[in-house]
This record gives sequence, structure tokens and C-alpha cells, in this order.
Amino acid sequence: MSQKMKLGLFMTSTGHHAGGWRYPTATPGSPLDFKFYANIVKKAEQAKLDMVFFSDKLALDDIYGSSFADSVMYRPSITSEPITLISSLSAVTKHIKLAATASTTYHEPYHIARMFATLNHLSQGRVAWNVVTSTSDAEARNFGESLHLDHATRYERAEEFIEVVKKLWSSWDAGTDPKDKKTGVYSNKDHVHYIDHESHWFDVKGPLNVPLSEYGHPTIIQAGSSETFRELAVKNADIIFTVQPTLESAKRFYQDVQSRMKRHHRSQDSISILPGVMPIIGSTEKEAEEKRQYLDSLIHPMAGIAFMSGSMNYDLSQHDVDDKFPDIENVIRGSKGRFQAVIRKARQENKTLAEVGKAYAASRSHQIVVGTPNTISDKLQQWYEERACDGFNLMPPYMEEGFTEIVEQVVPELLNRKLIKEERVLEEPLNKFT
Repeated sequence: MSQKMKLGLFMTSTGHHAGGWRYPTATPGSPLDFKFYANIVKKAEQAKLDMVFFSDKLALDDIYGSSFADSVMYRPSITSEPITLISSLSAVTKHIKLAATASTTYHEPYHIARMFATLNHLSQGRVAWNVVTSTSDAEARNFGESLHLDHATRYERAEEFIEVVKKLWSSWDAGTDPKDKKTGVYSNKDHVHYIDHESHWFDVKGPLNVPLSEYGHPTIIQAGSSETFRELAVKNADIIFTVQPTLESAKRFYQDVQSRMKRHHRSQDSISILPGVMPIIGSTEKEAEEKRQYLDSLIHPMAGIAFMSGSMNYDLSQHDVDDKFPDIENVIRGSKGRFQAVIRKARQENKTLAEVGKAYAASRSHQIVVGTPNTISDKLQQWYEERACDGFNLMPPYMEEGFTEIVEQVVPELLNRKLIKEERVLEEPLNKFT
């Protein structure tokens, strides 16, 4: 376990609760407003957060009823392209790590290696690549395919994709750039190498035309929970972002990853495991619970059902919203790890599709902690000290007030408890997530 709790901000322009954009005091930003993002990220840096994380999807969800109507109507659906965004944000920040999502299914390794290698230079070693395999046929149709790759196949491609990216990053050795005016030698040719990768998915000669940064390789993040995901993540990830709704599930996941790391001969502190958490804060427990109930009341049922369809890659419109949630665990083709638990719990509790849709839209199965800054800090401390995680990816329920409450009320309490690091040396770049 890491010596100090790590904290990331899972950034969206509207917040993560599906009813959050409707909350009376919410002031959601435009997803294309750089000043809005810069203001939030600077505040996150000042609050001593370690990272800002941007997710991505390469389509509007249109799996539900073969239309994007419900996705667009009932929940925010516009997002910025994250690599472009973190490039801009790196120029107005000094220390905080900036993480962008990019798919291994709908990119090529050379593109990803080059973009993140360049950003690692420009940001002085502060970028991270969140590796995803994408989820839905909606994304496939934007890239000339009718169907998204099945779960096993896309992870097979992802494994080779990461291998190629790492090879490209390493195709330049350190010290390749002497710029010797006397001899006329600009770069040392003996320190640049072809990678000559040729396998099932990719044929890449290399080398990359961006040299290795003095800060090393960009950080690799992987987000998921499934069995296939875990095995790939323990081989490659520096950070794992996971969905764990309970302390018990988080402990099991943490222990499982730790045991896999031993089998792959990785040190126990070489991967940081950060579950998502949504704090809903009140001055009293009663006020916090009332706030949660009010937020939940603002969710339109279709916001969750349409979103679930896109993430499952399964059209839920073929089922009546007032019927018991269908037994579809073995037929969903999108995200598997998070929905196995959702489906099993829904059927055990005889929940309707509409009920599950609203519940899922509230948190997307991430942990929600409700209470005062003190009691929320108690829960986060318990998770950390009982070896359920190495820290958290913080998910404000709404913007901008929900974010401000976290960094002005919860983060200082964690600092008072000496759970997070007190000082930073801003001149010292972050090579790893430490």
C-alpha cells in the first residue's frame, strides 16, 4: 500500500450524478469552455490533488431504440476530445498529472505513442494515458465497422497495442540528442532503433519520431473490473481506476490485483488502485441525506436506461421499463465487469428496469458517500486503512459547487489526518504517480 492516500479528480463539465445538472445551485460549465476547465484544474492543483482524469467515448449513445434521442434529451452528452484538452491544460498548470482516455480499438499505436510522447515533453512528465477498449456498436459505426469487437478479442488487441506503444516510446534511448555544432552531429544514430514489430494485429517498423523524454514514459492508467481487464492491467498499468460500490467488493478486488502482481513479479507498490467515489456533503447527516434524495428525484429514468444500453452494448428498449430487470448477464457485449454485479443485484431484489435505470444513473455503480466532511473522511480513511484502495478518483455530483465542497471541506480534513501529503516540490516533475 502506498504511504499516502492518492486523490484524483474525475472531471466532467456537469458533475457525475445524472440529476446534478438540474440541482438548483449547480452551475455546470460548457464542455468546450477552456476557461471553465482551467479554473477547476488549477483549484484541484492548489488543493493538492494528484491527478485530473478525463474519460471519453467515440460516439453519441444510440443503442437504446437505435436512436441517440434519449441519450441527448435526458443527460449531458457533449464532451471535449481529451488529448487536445489536456494539452491546453498542461500550459496553465505546474504539477498536477493530466490523464486522457484513448481507445485501443479505434486508434493505431503509432498515433497514440506519438501524441502522448509529445505531451510528456510539453508537460514535463505530467501526462497519463487511460487505456480503454471502447464499448459499443455506436463507436464501431463511426470507424467503418458495423459491430464492436467482442470482449475477448478487443482485449487481445489492446494487449498487443500497449506492447507496440511501449516499444515505440523506447525506440529512442536517453542521450540521443547531443547537437554537436563542431562535428555537425545532431542526434546519436546508435541510440535510435527500429522496433520491427510484426504480429497478429499490428505491423509497425518504427522508430518513433519523438525522442524519449527525460521524464521517462507517460503513466499508463487502465479502467475496469472484469477478469480479462485485471490480467492485462497487472502487466501494464501504473494506476487502476475501478468501479467498487462496497468496501467488501473493493477489498476483494484489491487483494486479487495484489496476488496477480506477485505472479507477474511486480512490486506491491507499483500499481495504485483508485476506485471512484461520489461525496454528497451536508453540514449534518440529515442535510446530506436529504440532498442525495433530492438529487435522485431529479433523474429522468431514461437517462439511466439509455446510458446503460450504450455501456452494455445491448438495446434495453426491447423490454418494458416497468418489468423486472431482464436476465441478460450472458448476452451483453459492452462493459462486463461493472454490469455483472448490477444485473445480479437487480434480479435478486426484483427491481424493475426503470428502478435500476435511475439508480445506475445516480452513480454508474461507483460508491456514493453521504454525510458531513468528517463522516465522509471517516469512510474514505476506513477504505484506505483496510486495504481496499490506494486512494480515490473523486466524482463531484454536480458542478461547480459540488467540486468546491469536496476540495474546501473534505480534502482539508484528510490533510489534517495526515492521510495525504502536505507539501509539494513544484519544481520536481512527476515521472511516476507518487
